[in-house]
Amino acid sequence: MSEPRVLKKYPNRRLYDTATSKYITLEDVRRLVLDGEPFVVRDAKTDEDITRTVLLQIIAEQEETGQPIFTIPILTQIIRFYGDAVQGLASEFLQRSLDAFGEQQRIFRRQLDQVMAQDAMATMTDLARRNLAMWKDVQGAWLADAKPSRETPSEAPPAAKRKEPGKGRRPRP
Repeated sequence: MSEPRVLKKYPNRRLYDTATSKYITLEDVRRLVLDGEPFVVRDAKTDEDITRTVLLQIIAEQEETGQPIFTIPILTQIIRFYGDAVQGLASEFLQRSLDAFGEQQRIFRRQLDQVMAQDAMATMTDLARRNLAMWKDVQGAWLADAKPSRETPSEAPPAAKRKEPGKGRRPRP
């Protein structure tokens, strides 16, 4: 395995990628994570490893946009684990759970890719056929609702000529 890429964080809060010799953003670091690129972030002054701090910054930014992963109850529970005797166990449990979840996700994606690769054209044709049938059903229902009724007001018997049940009879003497 190759050495991890070294990123340096300067006091002006800028990140410098020593592999590409250029400044990068937190979004660039996020892409490194997504690409599976090993890296370490070091404080430029002290050479201290501050990778966790930078990763937490990325998580905080992601949590502010879109649908957050860490709900208030989850964050509350995590805070309760700090300083507790089970802190190490909680960390290990979370790591194993995330590893298992990631593996299940990889298996699902691989199975989905295999299904699509085996007969992608047939799958797409079937999907198109179903969408077309659904569209025809919707269109047919819409057109049926839009058609005027067979009995127009001019064909309906006038209200005065209609007989109501029990009415129109002569009273018996």
